[in-house]
Amino acid sequence: MSSANATAGHPPASRSGSGWIWLSAAWAVALLSTFAALFIGEVMGMTPCQLCWYQRILMFPLAVILGMAAFGNDRRGAIYAMPLALGGVAVAGYHTALIAGWVPQWWIPCGAGPSCSDQKLVILGDIQIPWLALLAFAAIVAFLTAYLRKTRA
Repeated sequence: MSSANATAGHPPASRSGSGWIWLSAAWAVALLSTFAALFIGEVMGMTPCQLCWYQRILMFPLAVILGMAAFGNDRRGAIYAMPLALGGVAVAGYHTALIAGWVPQWWIPCGAGPSCSDQKLVILGDIQIPWLALLAFAAIVAFLTAYLRKTRA
């Protein structure tokens, strides 16, 4: 923030008192999720299903938007990121319900390619990737909500 804004009644942005840690935490989750998705696809060679592609489409920009917002302590970045994170919760929640068998078979959107309802990759025994994606998107929403409440004008 410039000194003109500070003198106009707006305090300069500080990383300690404005909830910057919440924005940084959201960025860290998005960055870790992006790297994990790239590792699974590019290093492990697993082709993502259609719903996984949608989740990637929503997650990858979050790593960029939230990174810029965190380094600039820019509230607008959090506002812009929130619809992507909420969309990710919806897609990952649907994908999780599909894997759990809570969605009827005729609702399955995947056609050719890997099955959306039959995930082969599990972590830590029985945790499937869509569940981790849901957790990541939900954590980002929670961190952004905390940040936005803390920086309310």
